[in-house]
Amino acid sequence: MLEQGSQFSGLIMMVALFGLMYFMMIRPQKKKDKQIKEMRDSLTLGDEVITIGGIHGKIVKVNDEIVTLEMSHAKQRVEFSKWAIGSVAKKGKEKAEIIDVEEETSADEDKDN
Repeated sequence: MLEQGSQFSGLIMMVALFGLMYFMMIRPQKKKDKQIKEMRDSLTLGDEVITIGGIHGKIVKVNDEIVTLEMSHAKQRVEFSKWAIGSVAKKGKEKAEIIDVEEETSADEDKDN
């Protein structure tokens, strides 16, 4: 009877170790992968991005799988796969929308005066 208890505790330890490993390693990686996929799916014209190779550029064209970046030096254009985009440095359209709203409010204030 004592031997059955020790075998059972060994099984419980294996299950607990696997559960701990899942919550400490697998789940956070899946969450990170999901965030990266959402970031790559939301790429738009005008976004300034950094590729996984360290190349900085501004998006000038977006297809399903291909992104065309324009480098600041000599306005060179290079095509990359979407999976090669590592991060977004600045969102292009949001910045433009904020500037437009500020211009409209300043124009309205000028009319009031």
